[in-house]
Amino acid sequence: MAIATNLRQEFIAFSVQAGVLRFGEFTTKAGRQSPYFFNAGLFHDGATLAQVAQFYAQTLIDSGVEFDMLFGPAYKGITLASATAVALAGKGHNTSFAYNRKEAKDHGEGGTIVGAKLQGKVVIIDDVISAGTSVRESVEMIRAAGAEPCAVLIALDRMERGGKDGQISELSAVQEVTQKYGIPVISIGNLDDLFGFLNGAGADPQLAQHKEAVAAYRSRYGIA
Repeated sequence: MAIATNLRQEFIAFSVQAGVLRFGEFTTKAGRQSPYFFNAGLFHDGATLAQVAQFYAQTLIDSGVEFDMLFGPAYKGITLASATAVALAGKGHNTSFAYNRKEAKDHGEGGTIVGAKLQGKVVIIDDVISAGTSVRESVEMIRAAGAEPCAVLIALDRMERGGKDGQISELSAVQEVTQKYGIPVISIGNLDDLFGFLNGAGADPQLAQHKEAVAAYRSRYGIA
């Protein structure tokens, strides 16, 4: 399930150029001070969304995972799943997709699922995995419909252990999902790719200055 290194590096470079991956001082959901931040909500124009969908589609194809359809959890996953379906179709893989509403609709078709019927092997598409709540809810919805969640595809794996200082888990959020649900988590890029980008030959000096901070963060919170 190895993904081409050059594709991963291209994705990191693209994310930086698009302003989606930023360096500085940011507070994570866990309350940590992180030297970088990835916000997929900033893929908010046609060109960048089309490009990130190409990365998602190619990564899924390269993974070798067998699947029948895509599922995008509300809210960011909705756009990512639908755009990925378009990109897959352009590569000769016409794939249906569905997504959920946060609140059930009590008129029209009703329910919380929109799009294709959940069936067969389903890939969950999201941006990152933090607490794993979105994945848990998605897995429950897919299984309740009689379908099988077969993989989770995300943009960036932060490769950091969960929990708060003093109670840090030995596993990352991604590893916990794999362990709990028995399904693979595929990422377009990860923290190693990000660090490799900063450490690469000809790296922008403005970006390279963040290398030490990222290394220190990885040393403190990164998985073994």
